[in-house]
Amino acid sequence: MPIINPNFEKLVQNYLFSEVGARRVKFEKGNPGVKVYNLGIGDVTLPLPPSIVEAGKSAMDEQLKKETFRGYPDAAGYPFLREAIAAWYRGLFDDSLCPATDEVFVGSGAKDDLYAIQQGLFAQENSVAIVEPAYPAYIDANVLAGRKDHIRFLPTTEATGFVPEIPKEKVDLIYLCYPNNPTGAMISKSELQKWVDYANKNNSIILYDAVYSEFISDPDLPRSIYACDGAKKCAIEMQSFSKRAGFTGMRCGWTIVPQDTGLRDKWKRYRDATYNGTSYPIQRMAEAALSERGKREIAENLAYYAENASIIRRGLTGAGLRVFGGVNSPYCWVKIPGKMTSWDFFDLMLERANVVGTPGSGFGKSGEGYFRLTSFNTHENTAQAVANMKKVLS
Repeated sequence: MPIINPNFEKLVQNYLFSEVGARRVKFEKGNPGVKVYNLGIGDVTLPLPPSIVEAGKSAMDEQLKKETFRGYPDAAGYPFLREAIAAWYRGLFDDSLCPATDEVFVGSGAKDDLYAIQQGLFAQENSVAIVEPAYPAYIDANVLAGRKDHIRFLPTTEATGFVPEIPKEKVDLIYLCYPNNPTGAMISKSELQKWVDYANKNNSIILYDAVYSEFISDPDLPRSIYACDGAKKCAIEMQSFSKRAGFTGMRCGWTIVPQDTGLRDKWKRYRDATYNGTSYPIQRMAEAALSERGKREIAENLAYYAENASIIRRGLTGAGLRVFGGVNSPYCWVKIPGKMTSWDFFDLMLERANVVGTPGSGFGKSGEGYFRLTSFNTHENTAQAVANMKKVLS
């Protein structure tokens, strides 16, 4: 039998969200007829905006005709979508800071590129800094790449606003995610500039996860790391249509790999060898999401989810809990009262409030004592979930 990658044995036994799902299913089987309110997984509930669906139907109709039929797409994405993405950046800030069209790579989602970058671009011996609490995929990607012993966690706390201190020593790769998953925290442009300056000084690369950037309503907060001077020399940015446009079931995102990092052509070569491209209809739908009509329709959905976050914040704060995030972010990070562990709190909320959240310890040691709730359910379910929690907590 072939030798299996030994790093599989170094992973935690169960992926966090699979474990959450398994406990929910077990509870539902044992309690038929009980409605469970899921504020755990970050999956959207509103349907796709009309302009996006229309674009998909039109693209499928093209596949019926010989003249407009499309086969394999370019691994980097069709020019029309890459240009639309580049134009989105030009709408944010100065042209001199914006990525060029040939630095845009369309993919099937940020998570896929996150893993591919670790496997395809960077050597095993690189040191890695991961902000904690952390999205589990950052850790798993590096463990599978053989870097478990090269990971340095950067813990965050309420006192620091869940923004970490910059390392005093050199680190090769740095993971930053803002708006943050799971804490819902945001970083100011001046603080983000310090990370860019550190990376350029130390020849480091920042892997910047900005998939929740469309939830930022404060105009003074950066929606991309490229708002910072010098970021194109040291930062790879991942964005997604999943949350901004409801593409969790469609799968499309993009990664920016600037030429100035020295990695663009290497990434293109890797993608050419390993990826056959995102389908034409999906890319047309993504293009529609970046159109003026698409952006207006998406803004309505995002406002809906923002109101859910407000329902959670107001309700649980009124119940005496400390709640972080939920502003400029779809996630609320709730401080668990007393000395209960986050998994014990999970079980309590599931069994007595019939609410599913995500235990903070699943995001690392710094997450113990917290509970993540998402704003992606309906208004009615969100309000009822909060009411149930308040009743249990009282």
